[in-house]
Amino acid sequence: WLQYQTYDVTAALKEAGNLAVLLGNGWYKGRFGYWARNEEDKLKGYYGNEWKLIAELQIDYTDGSHEVIGTDESWKVSRSNITFSNLYDGEHADDTLPAAVPEKAALCEPPKGELTARMSLPVTAHEIFTPTELINTPAGEQVFDLGQEITGVFSLKVNEPAGTVIHIRTGEILQQGNFYNANLRTAKSEYIYVSDGMPKTIQPHFTFFGYRYVKVEGVSDLKCEDFKGIVLHSDFEETARIETENPLVNRLIQNVRWGMKDNFLDVPTDCPQRDEKMGWTGDAQAFSATATYLADTYAFYGKYLHDMALEQKTLGGKIPEVVPDFGDEGTACVWGDACTIIPWNLYLFYGDRAILEDSYESMKSWVDYIRKVDGDNHGWRYVFHYGDWLALDHPKGGAEQTLGATDEEFIANLYYAISAGIVSKAAKVLGKEEDAAEYDALSNEQIDVVKGEYYSSTGRCCIKTQTALLLTLKYHLSDNEELTVKQLRQLFEFSGNTLKTGFVGTPLLGNVLTEHGMEDIAMKLLLNEEYPGWLYEVKLGATTVWERWNSLLADGTISGVMMNSMNHYSYGAILEWFIRHVAGINIKEEVPGSRYVEINPLLSWELRKVSASYDSPAGLFRSAWELTDPKHVTLDMEIPLGCSAKLTLPLAKETAYADALNPAFANMDGSACILKSGKYSISYELSRTLKKIYNLDTPIRELLGDTAVAKKLKPVLPLDSVPMHYHDKSINFVLEKFGRKLDEKTKAYIEMLLNS
Repeated sequence: WLQYQTYDVTAALKEAGNLAVLLGNGWYKGRFGYWARNEEDKLKGYYGNEWKLIAELQIDYTDGSHEVIGTDESWKVSRSNITFSNLYDGEHADDTLPAAVPEKAALCEPPKGELTARMSLPVTAHEIFTPTELINTPAGEQVFDLGQEITGVFSLKVNEPAGTVIHIRTGEILQQGNFYNANLRTAKSEYIYVSDGMPKTIQPHFTFFGYRYVKVEGVSDLKCEDFKGIVLHSDFEETARIETENPLVNRLIQNVRWGMKDNFLDVPTDCPQRDEKMGWTGDAQAFSATATYLADTYAFYGKYLHDMALEQKTLGGKIPEVVPDFGDEGTACVWGDACTIIPWNLYLFYGDRAILEDSYESMKSWVDYIRKVDGDNHGWRYVFHYGDWLALDHPKGGAEQTLGATDEEFIANLYYAISAGIVSKAAKVLGKEEDAAEYDALSNEQIDVVKGEYYSSTGRCCIKTQTALLLTLKYHLSDNEELTVKQLRQLFEFSGNTLKTGFVGTPLLGNVLTEHGMEDIAMKLLLNEEYPGWLYEVKLGATTVWERWNSLLADGTISGVMMNSMNHYSYGAILEWFIRHVAGINIKEEVPGSRYVEINPLLSWELRKVSASYDSPAGLFRSAWELTDPKHVTLDMEIPLGCSAKLTLPLAKETAYADALNPAFANMDGSACILKSGKYSISYELSRTLKKIYNLDTPIRELLGDTAVAKKLKPVLPLDSVPMHYHDKSINFVLEKFGRKLDEKTKAYIEMLLNS
């Protein structure tokens, strides 16, 4: 389908001039996607190989008359100074080319596809960055550092002799202090300009780059003030504000925001820099709830779902793994399930039935496609699936391992049931009772298949990975959730309270752990500054979210180039948990449209203070908390007109609600109170201190659970070498057991380390 774009040119009509249109390759004509298998194909476009134009200028005169000036044979055509462009390799321009003689435009056949009004949000310029530094590298290069990885283009003022070739290349990181972009694989990501000797401001037209660092050759007097990094993304409105007292967490929040902005360029791309830049469905669905907290995604995802449905119609219900597919017609569970999960998330946030009405046939067709492939012998399990992509628990391991340890067949069958369940719920909302019953029965049938295949008679999950147990708890697959929680806690203990999850498990981590009484683990995962974890990459200078937990090694060396992006938003899904549970603005499925939230903040002494607001479709919610000391907290909340919230005071004594001066806290519902629209504040004493005090009698398991403490102790007492069956015991017990005694001075030093 072909979208036409509309521009207001009223101001331009007040001046004399020509109406001109510059045509480039864009998504349509240049090399893009994986379909090109040889050098000849790489020069072509998947959707076509000709430049064509249809345009019209509509003029309303002051006398009430109306005129339309459209494209016809009176138009003239000539080549520009742009000699090459595509979205992977960049652009070349040559101002020394002789002037071309305009030729008469020729009538042509229209391209295939329906011409329709623009559905996409406009892609517009946003922030402008001036480099923070011009680096003279050890290799003798001149490299600009923007201080932030962005997606977009740039401008550079130049004034060089005629014939001078200016060569500009972009990259995400430095290596050994030098320019580097080998992780972009075959994408050249460059701009080449041949000067005509006149002062110019050069800027690419028909490409975009994902970059932080810019290597410039051919400019004699390079200055930071002459370069501008121009951010491009779809023109969505941001809806959330989040801040803490922890600078590393604040940087992580900003990294997630930038990952979203950098990859929301007309389609939700996986990455903006290498020879990919495609709308991978798995990444999009994993991040969709987070994105919809952070921004108004209604129109953006609406267009993407429309793309998805059109692709699907030509593929018998199959959802390709990238949309638009550019010839890549592979599919997989979790990726294809984007067509059910994204519209359902949008419905929960916006409460608009039209979302489900527009997507319903696509959602249903996807499940029907799986049902057909599955047949009578579980055929859906046995096609290729990405599974828990990029998880860290695969037995083979390795820096560039992509598969996880969680059985892909288990994930495939479970997501088949999940999508069927979502179709049933959507049908019920739309009043399609027969469909609702049919797909509910199908979902339950497949849940039973999963239980029968992958769970013991006592409810034990036979796949012992973090992701499998997270899925077990989220979808209530075991009748023995107490056992599942115990198993999951044990797995985190075995891994030193670090995550092993990939694309399936990571978006579930915070929410599932918190909702099943393991919020302590969720907070440890967030605050972990070592590999693997979100703050590990922050401490290594990341300004966006990495594709891999180990995209860079601890010394800053890149771990591999086969598939390694510094700008993927998928793992930024942790921010959904942060808004829902740490800040406490938790929208609920039972009340679609964000008219009701549950506020039960997760307090942390390491964060000290959290302030969050969410400008929902129903109005502005605000939730903030501040720990004035380890045992006292102040909560501030704002509920918009026509909305309500259920407030549970975290770690409150029984008298906290009664002691509150605000009479609104008297409206109790069990152990919580119901707030109507308005502003509220409450301060109270916590039932326990949030600052842990350790000593030599603290269980070793608890000390190991605090990675910062364990790291401090390691030179003196390497606790990780203590046999696991002693982890319930204290340092004093273990020392006595093995006949080792510490003098008082050493004991005092260790206790100082424990609490410093």
